[in-house]
Amino acid sequence: MAKFGFSNIVQGVLGNMNEENKESLSKEYSQYLFDNEEIQSGYKLIRDAIIFTNLRIIFVDKQGATGRKTSFKSIYLSHIVDVEMETAGTGFDDSEITITYLTNINRIARHEVLESRKFEFPKQTDIVPLYKFFGNLAMKNRAEINQVSV
Repeated sequence: MAKFGFSNIVQGVLGNMNEENKESLSKEYSQYLFDNEEIQSGYKLIRDAIIFTNLRIIFVDKQGATGRKTSFKSIYLSHIVDVEMETAGTGFDDSEITITYLTNINRIARHEVLESRKFEFPKQTDIVPLYKFFGNLAMKNRAEINQVSV
């Protein structure tokens, strides 16, 4: 079974994506990183990519026939407030993790604007460590938002 570390946090995410090494990702995407941001891991499918940094999850969508136009969308790790897990059953089921995150700029209780993003994994992938990572992050973020000690 595949195990998760932060270096391969989303093995198998989004179907047929292949893991890319940090050097390759840095060469292509480092100009788009923020101050003190570092690539932890990333995956590519033809032209598109998903990159995990120490600050955010970046979705790269190269558009058009030439791929010169590129869209970058982020989910900030500090905005993740919930996680759900669905393990694979028998047959062709895949495992799933859904994260819910704040989309509004202010992390203030009772003023949340939320969205969710689902990640699908092959059935043989052990998703429990990823679920725990996101769960611990969500608990920390909720405590900060609600100004409660964890």
